[in-house]
Amino acid sequence: METLHLSAEKQEDIKKSAEILNRGGLVAIPTETVYGLAANALDAEAVKKIFIAKGRPQDNPLIVHVSSMEEIEPLVEKIDPRAYALAEKYWPGPLTIIMKKSPLIPDEVCAGLDTVAIRMPSHPTARAIIQQSGLPLAAPSANASGKPSPTKAAHVIEDLEGRIDAVIDGGECAVGVESTVVTLAANPPALLRPGGITPDQLREVLGEIEISHAVFEKLAEGEKAASPGMKYKHYAPAARVSIVKGSFEAYKKFIEAHKEETCAVCFEGEGKYFDKSVEYGKSDDSLTQAQHIFDALREVDAMGCPTAFVRCPATEGVGLAVYNRLLRSAAFRVINLDISVPVYGITGQTGAGKSTVCEMLREKGMYIIDTDLLARKAVEDKEVLEGLKKAFGEDIVSENGLDRRLLASRAFETEEKTAILNSITHPKITELTLEEVHKAESDGFKAAVIDAAVLFESPLTSVCDKIICIVADKETRLNRIMARDNISEKDAIIRMNAQRDEEYYISHSDIIIRNETAEDTRRQINEFTEVN
Repeated sequence: METLHLSAEKQEDIKKSAEILNRGGLVAIPTETVYGLAANALDAEAVKKIFIAKGRPQDNPLIVHVSSMEEIEPLVEKIDPRAYALAEKYWPGPLTIIMKKSPLIPDEVCAGLDTVAIRMPSHPTARAIIQQSGLPLAAPSANASGKPSPTKAAHVIEDLEGRIDAVIDGGECAVGVESTVVTLAANPPALLRPGGITPDQLREVLGEIEISHAVFEKLAEGEKAASPGMKYKHYAPAARVSIVKGSFEAYKKFIEAHKEETCAVCFEGEGKYFDKSVEYGKSDDSLTQAQHIFDALREVDAMGCPTAFVRCPATEGVGLAVYNRLLRSAAFRVINLDISVPVYGITGQTGAGKSTVCEMLREKGMYIIDTDLLARKAVEDKEVLEGLKKAFGEDIVSENGLDRRLLASRAFETEEKTAILNSITHPKITELTLEEVHKAESDGFKAAVIDAAVLFESPLTSVCDKIICIVADKETRLNRIMARDNISEKDAIIRMNAQRDEEYYISHSDIIIRNETAEDTRRQINEFTEVN
């Protein structure tokens, strides 16, 4: 299919867009929020083409766009009086209202729901096309399903060239995130998706409103999406995105601790501190963040970065909409660097006896975080498991699950392979570890202790106030490894040789504890805890 490139500045192109829509075609149109992929909302076959072009799941409802209140009357059972009040204040504009639908609306538009979502856009081109066509237009964002929403015609062309009939270029979208969605089919009314109209603005008209749990959380298993933008993962680039909460200094330190290539998605003026960065608005201005967040996420992919860490926006006003989009872009990965308890990292060569030292620190009222256990949990994650299979062979997974011994034999064979293993598993282990740190914080422990053999290869060093290195002589370590893991001397030596030498660990640590006799080790622990 040839995709026509049209211009909003040409009246003949407005007319051509309307003609395409009237004959059941698809046209990407600009709105004040994002570009929408429009079709005749009353034509089920035309609506089906939207799902095919986008690769969009058919259980995800669409929004119907109109240009006047009179156009709404045939589409709903009855116009709720509160819709008139909202329209008077916020239409035309970035607000979608859900009401009970009329039989005129095909099930394909509403994903089988008995409600319909309706919006009156303010963008002059969108309004002109609606009026010229004489149709209500079903129009989700004009992107490939799951990717960041398009705020420029170029984004639409990048995703949908050859899949749709036309795209009409109306410049960059002013708001930058999709419309606020409020349902009047619930009592009290509920905010289902935040956008350019804030919760406080809705309360000015509606009084009490609920904010759906799906604004902040995944939908429960089997729970239907009552609005667009409620699905688990959405608005996502190819890169693995995580939101990072905390001060800029904590954020900077965290990114600097990453060995693999990452992109910092940060606020205006902060990008200069990083090798690779994209800025997405001012730190104190959620409107500029909304305008630029989707463009920034697309830029991450253009830079070829496999991982992106996004500075967390404030969640007031329009910032709530930015945070909501980022949550779904990040598949709800949030790294919280706001930590109020001391955090100590414990590391050392394999067999040095970290577990013994950790048990002594546990007796002193510290919360021990065993990253070996978290690593076992991490490889249960679907994304991590797929990465391991791709790097180390499909046969590391059988019907009995992950063959950890086979994985270890391949991953610890060389330093390069160990680094690949770390790059796949460390992001998930980091997330799980920080969850445990915050558990120590909330449960009132004296400190959190991160027990990690590969601490220096991970970004966890950035959250540690001090790093403790446990050392022991080689013969002691060898015997401990063979007894602990029930492996041969040869296999034990392979594991020992896969690590850096003792001097490296000592030179990168704040405190050294030599763990060869229980009495001397306990003395050193007592000295450490008295000072700290």
